[in-house]
Amino acid sequence: MTFRKIPLTFLILTMCVASAYAKRQPKYEQARQLTPEQNALVQRAITQEKVLIKNIQLRTPLVETYIQDTRPDVKLYEVPIDDHYMLSRVDFGKGFFDKTYAPKQEARQGFFKGSLGAMMDLSKALGLEKFTYNPNGFMQMMFIDPSGFDQQHYVFSFVRREFLGSVRTWVFDVHPKVDVKGMGRFYGRIWIEDDGGNVVRFNGTYTGPTSEDASKYYFHFDSWRMNVQPGIWLPVAVYVEETQRTETNKSVGLKAQTHFWGYSLKLPTRDSENVSVKVDEAVDKSDDSQDVGPLQASRMWITQAENNVIDRLVEAGLVAPLDPGGYENKILDQIVINLVVPNNLAFTDQIHCRVLLTDTIEATTVGNTILLSKGLLDSLPSEEAIASVISMELAHIAMGHHIDTRYAFNDRLLFPDESTFQRIDMNHTDVDNASAAKRGMEYLQASMYKDKLATAGLYYEQLVDRARVLKSLNSPKLGDSLLKPDGTPWMADLSHMAPKLNWDDLAQTAALPLGSWLKTDPWDDKVHMLNAKRYAPMNARDKMPFEVTPIFYKLQRYDAANVPPAAAAAPAAQPASDQPASAPDSAQPAPPPSQPANSAAGPSDQQSTAAQNPQP
Repeated sequence: MTFRKIPLTFLILTMCVASAYAKRQPKYEQARQLTPEQNALVQRAITQEKVLIKNIQLRTPLVETYIQDTRPDVKLYEVPIDDHYMLSRVDFGKGFFDKTYAPKQEARQGFFKGSLGAMMDLSKALGLEKFTYNPNGFMQMMFIDPSGFDQQHYVFSFVRREFLGSVRTWVFDVHPKVDVKGMGRFYGRIWIEDDGGNVVRFNGTYTGPTSEDASKYYFHFDSWRMNVQPGIWLPVAVYVEETQRTETNKSVGLKAQTHFWGYSLKLPTRDSENVSVKVDEAVDKSDDSQDVGPLQASRMWITQAENNVIDRLVEAGLVAPLDPGGYENKILDQIVINLVVPNNLAFTDQIHCRVLLTDTIEATTVGNTILLSKGLLDSLPSEEAIASVISMELAHIAMGHHIDTRYAFNDRLLFPDESTFQRIDMNHTDVDNASAAKRGMEYLQASMYKDKLATAGLYYEQLVDRARVLKSLNSPKLGDSLLKPDGTPWMADLSHMAPKLNWDDLAQTAALPLGSWLKTDPWDDKVHMLNAKRYAPMNARDKMPFEVTPIFYKLQRYDAANVPPAAAAAPAAQPASDQPASAPDSAQPAPPPSQPANSAAGPSDQQSTAAQNPQP
């Protein structure tokens, strides 16, 4: 074989031509000329983006970010290998200044952490701490470009019209102009609703330095906004995903969700029952006219501490406000009755459930109130699984494992919101948890759930299996973990009843992904059930227990006429037998995912009662 010698001059000329050709290649796709109508909508969107920034500067929402590092898996496609959790209250009136809800173990660092420190914690979790711009980079995903979203800095190209839920939008591709320098410029796609010109979704990333790959500096994200009040659209969630995080470690990716709520935090009201009722010339012969004995006084003192703590947690945006006709009353309180009645538990006051709005998996009691975290409820696959958690909390109440009554003095709760995790201690001791777990099993064995405890035990098996890598998810912020310090469940008897976890058994649903059942109203913090179809898994990859998943919203315009008026008082629970009462049809969830079906029933098919199909 012979080789021809290539002249050096020809080689240099070829390289020069290739370099010149590369320079002529446009950095972005050539934009299509906008029509006058499209251009007018873009101008409205630019104006409304400034309005959004002004609106959000008046707010101090809670910002929760949960990140899961992932790696490829042959059977499950990808699996989590580590996780990180952050919760902050952000004051946008002072720029990106936030006050972090520091956990109890960080109390020695003081009650306040500056925005730089909090955002650097987030940057470290994302593996970006070596870049100086990152403290604000992740929070920037709420905004397209706070400093220069206009046609002087960006090029807009119309794509199509598209409905997001019932909201009609115009879709545009957006990229910075070639002569615009600097990092942090958005390029991707935006959705503009056609009524007010608000950007309701944007999807893409930000630019890096001119000569470097932006993926080294920013992640790809999908950011959503919601019409929370008339004419007001505010950020509600951001989803981040990267299958490869760095060039040096292509096997590690990440998925993350950031949620925003608490845009309109208010001091909760607690009016005494029947305070507005006035009956002239009536003689009071009720129990209120009698004296209070020592035992009753002690219980009332605990109730006073309970009320103070719950009100403070609602004010801080950590517990959903009381909604008498909501999910807690229709579903959770009914499960309480299903356990109380067959076990002949004679509580002085009715037991209620409330939702802790964090994604961390935890539960606890505050007086006669059971607190269950949103992350816990989202991941529980069945009624018997919920009942297993509630039974242990009922045992805490029945056995007198109440919170410290120092909170009956309201001055002990006068502290900044971000100090809540440090100032309020609601976790039980290991001794109390062990005894409550034993008593809780007795409650379950005497209840209508006794024949379904093996399926409930699957949840604890799955929790133990994933807890090794999802340590942040299983680190409670206010209450108790479902796991002992050694990693085994408190309700170990249930897990022993469970069959072995089998990823290939599509009828076996041990735990659900995060966000499976509940959504939080970003304006008033109330929780509502998802009105979503449920589909049976088609393969092991569809199970995704405790995992972060992409976010999609069926957007709707705010309509005050459709907002239900606040109920005058919570309906009292009716005495029940071993069989629970039926909940209203409007509260019925979709069929459980364990039911074999091509697709779940739609809203018109959801006619079973809370007892028959009471998924959370």
